[in-house]
Amino acid sequence: MTEPPAGDRPRLGYPWYVVGVLMLAYVCSFVDRQILALMVPPIRRDLGITDTQMSLLMGLSFALFYSFLGLPIGRLADRANRRTIIAWGIAVWSVMTALCGAARNFWQLFLARMGVGIGEAALSPPAYSMIADYFPKERLGTAIGVYSLGIYLGSGLAMMLGGWITGRVAGEAAWVVPVLGEIRPWQAVFLIIGLPGLLLALWVRTLREPVRGAMGGPTVALGAPLPLAEVRRYVWRHRGAFLGHNVGFGLIALVNYAWAYWVPTWLQRIHGWTPQHVGLYYGLWTATFGVAGVVVGGWLGDQIARRGHPDAKIWIGLIGITGEVLAGLLFLYAPTASMEWALIPSTFFASFGFGAAAAGIQEISPGPMRAQTSAIYLFVINLIGHTVGPFSVAGLTDYYFRDEMAIGQSLVVVTVVGLALAGLVFVGTLKPFRRAAHACLAWRAPPP
Repeated sequence: MTEPPAGDRPRLGYPWYVVGVLMLAYVCSFVDRQILALMVPPIRRDLGITDTQMSLLMGLSFALFYSFLGLPIGRLADRANRRTIIAWGIAVWSVMTALCGAARNFWQLFLARMGVGIGEAALSPPAYSMIADYFPKERLGTAIGVYSLGIYLGSGLAMMLGGWITGRVAGEAAWVVPVLGEIRPWQAVFLIIGLPGLLLALWVRTLREPVRGAMGGPTVALGAPLPLAEVRRYVWRHRGAFLGHNVGFGLIALVNYAWAYWVPTWLQRIHGWTPQHVGLYYGLWTATFGVAGVVVGGWLGDQIARRGHPDAKIWIGLIGITGEVLAGLLFLYAPTASMEWALIPSTFFASFGFGAAAAGIQEISPGPMRAQTSAIYLFVINLIGHTVGPFSVAGLTDYYFRDEMAIGQSLVVVTVVGLALAGLVFVGTLKPFRRAAHACLAWRAPPP
């Protein structure tokens, strides 16, 4: 069922309700994908694997299908019911998360993680498109920023839950579960966090589908997709804006995923933190100051845009990079006694650009192709971030430094190189991004 035209529907209450439900879905997706970060010791012990193999479970297994399937799902979302696509995706990733708990070896867990990526590919492209049709342009950055809180709330919850569980795994006897038989406590975690997602899928199915283009631009009926050739022509014509935006934020994501998956292990190996200590501080700061960063970044991007700067979202990326590299080095070189507090500014600036990043794609994309361009954005940042981020730290540690105690040096290299490259890319993106934003306002759908 399609919602009535924009003038007949609630201007504030229901759209924010939709954002809240979609944000909850995003929270659950990040809990399911990042719960591995604080369960590295028991998984390595029980499956007999290395840091590099662990990085493949963190990144490649998930990102492979998550990245590539986002593209056809994005095209489907530009012509089919978006809330139904999201609901089916939640159901798939929830079942596959639970199946991670049945894994008995590296390859079984690898395949189950691939399934999680397949399901999660169906969330953000249609979600971005729905939100863009519920909110006017001047509020879009804030709305998508609130949706993006799910990244940091979910990551924080995964840290806190993972820390609590990991601290109790050592020496535990196997548990006996009907059908599955004996499982380790870390396997039970996947069952516990995965299955409730099926209820969330039913909830999402009750949301109303907004009119496409309701907040500006042409409306497109369901089943009448924009020709793929037109999408390709538009993106190619503005390739400088799309490529610079996506690669720049992809490099930031590379650093952020490297931190999310390996800083907890570094704190335990080098600084003697317990899993509970890591989960409490890293998880709590991610769920609070990470949230604050994305909200402030999204809000500030909207404020700058209102003052006549169509490249505002790229400037937000540059501000975030500057803060993140300075705060990140402060944390990595801080004395152990003050690390809990040094982590706060790095967490804030790591999230600063990502509400603005998703809104930026909507601002340079005409309505009928927003889900597809969002899928391209997610493809790039996840292929770079999820695949290269965790592996880059593990690869440097295992094959360059050849010492698992050098993990801190690996984090420094990845942080400095990744963020410096992102800054250079953004500087070169400012002009093409401005041109694309103006072209988007003047775009008209081709005749059928």
